[in-house]
Amino acid sequence: MELVVLFGTFIVLMLIGTPIAFCLGISSFATVLYLGIPPLVVFQRLNAGVSVFTLMAIPFFIYAGDLMVRGGIASRIVAFAGSLIGHVRGGLGQVNIAASTLFGGISGSAVAEAAAVGGIMIPQMQQRGYDPAYAVNVTSMAALIALLLPPSHNMIIYSISGGGRISIADLFTAGIIPGLLLALALMITAYFVARRRGYPTEPFPGFRRTGWYFIVAVPGLLLIAIIFGGVRSGVFTATESSCIAVLYALLVTLLVYRTLGWRAFVDATLGAVRTTAMVLIIIGTAASFGWLMAFLRVPAHMIAAMQTISDNPLVVLMLINVLLLFLGTFMDMAPLIIITTPIFLPVVVAFGVNPIHFGVILILNLGIGLNTPPLGPVQFVAAAVGRISIWRAMRSIWPFYLAGIIVLILVTYIPALSLWLPSVFTRVPR
Repeated sequence: MELVVLFGTFIVLMLIGTPIAFCLGISSFATVLYLGIPPLVVFQRLNAGVSVFTLMAIPFFIYAGDLMVRGGIASRIVAFAGSLIGHVRGGLGQVNIAASTLFGGISGSAVAEAAAVGGIMIPQMQQRGYDPAYAVNVTSMAALIALLLPPSHNMIIYSISGGGRISIADLFTAGIIPGLLLALALMITAYFVARRRGYPTEPFPGFRRTGWYFIVAVPGLLLIAIIFGGVRSGVFTATESSCIAVLYALLVTLLVYRTLGWRAFVDATLGAVRTTAMVLIIIGTAASFGWLMAFLRVPAHMIAAMQTISDNPLVVLMLINVLLLFLGTFMDMAPLIIITTPIFLPVVVAFGVNPIHFGVILILNLGIGLNTPPLGPVQFVAAAVGRISIWRAMRSIWPFYLAGIIVLILVTYIPALSLWLPSVFTRVPR
């Protein structure tokens, strides 16, 4: 009955349109009242949920990404990607994906990437005769690459939701090959769609011009090496690297590019504060919700239920993937990570799945949900930039969805795609 109160209250509140943070908090409050536990426990767990040092990395990475967008780093990366790959069939679509891959290693946010790269690429694609829906679909799916590449905010949330025992450095490393694999799958898909529709290529500007675009983009691209190299080598933690990222973004945009004005600086600061407030209230209330699930032994019940269905890890992973894909269509990614990790992580570990491997599966799976209505925030951002309805975009997105699902299946059933690179770094003597 306690579980009925917890999940029933949550589902009812969500169905009537209550913000997700309040759904989590109110359902937790109702459950502790039913159990006769002092209500103060909810607030204690909320406070404990946000009083985690590692969480400081999230607002700073958000801030750094916003500074780079407003300071012109994104536009320079797009220009470099265009000179490098624009001559391939469906040129601007390929440029969109390549730019998203490069910028994803800086922003770590799918929504920020859809807004930044989409704001530059979608109007250009429309002017060159590309269907607006195609431009939106390429942008929204390519934005998901940022979720897998360092500094992915969601990998930090997953690490904390797993009890803080999962290495953020290993998670950052594990997402690189799946992220590049997703980029390759989307490029192949974009090529065949563009070929079927007769979309144009862009002229190759020559090696000298490409080299110039690269030199101009280098200050922004160096941040990828600074973040990944510093965290992976142990020079600084993920939290410290986020602070370094902000300082570096300010130095590049103010002193190198000289494109960050006072108004843009204020807007980036206020935007980071708003986003941080929203993320932290969700994390706090989800911590109360997660504590109640542990108290009510939800993971143990889930393991027992899975064992009645099958004791094959491949079947268990398939069932979890299907459930996560369904949940991702109507819940945002951060709260889903916080809610589902304490439930499913003990289950997959009990079936012999590596927590790092499962983290990559979880992030990629829920990332696809970010592009799926009725929630679909990434799809909504891209559609808003392209000035088309979400339903018009959804009618033609299926080839890119298929590419994403194929990559998800490969990542799920070939653990080496996620675990090989972290093992290489682990073997390297320090």
